[in-house]
Amino acid sequence: MPGQCLCGDVHIEIDFPARWAWHDHSPASRHAHGAAYATYVGSWRRRFRVTAGQSNITQFADAASGTTRSFCARCGTPICYERARSPHMVNVPRALFKTRTGRQARYHIAIEHMPEWTYLGERLVPLKGFPGVVWDRSKRKPRAPPISGSSQN
Repeated sequence: MPGQCLCGDVHIEIDFPARWAWHDHSPASRHAHGAAYATYVGSWRRRFRVTAGQSNITQFADAASGTTRSFCARCGTPICYERARSPHMVNVPRALFKTRTGRQARYHIAIEHMPEWTYLGERLVPLKGFPGVVWDRSKRKPRAPPISGSSQN
């Protein structure tokens, strides 16, 4: 299955099917992706290949956690995430692939770190005058009851 970064300088591929898929809510993945969570597919290292742009990949190694994150040096797209404790696996952002990966993300990692602003499937409605924009039209808050013990003359 082919995948690529935003600018197209780095091309990768993994063999079908991916090993597994999950949503990662950890602070490190949230910050690396600039999103509420990152969705990854896991691949055996021997089934992951950089087919173009190897020289355009830069890395950030976090010695404390034993992880290495690779990014496109031109556009900043996350390319893969590797853990020292799992040397035979490579985790690839699901968004790099336009086609099916053979696995659905059914697992959630670090769900206890999910920020309160994460979209959880609330009903959305079109925003009038802005085609393609939808919003969460929250119900109006109930009026506060009168303060008890006050006299109304």
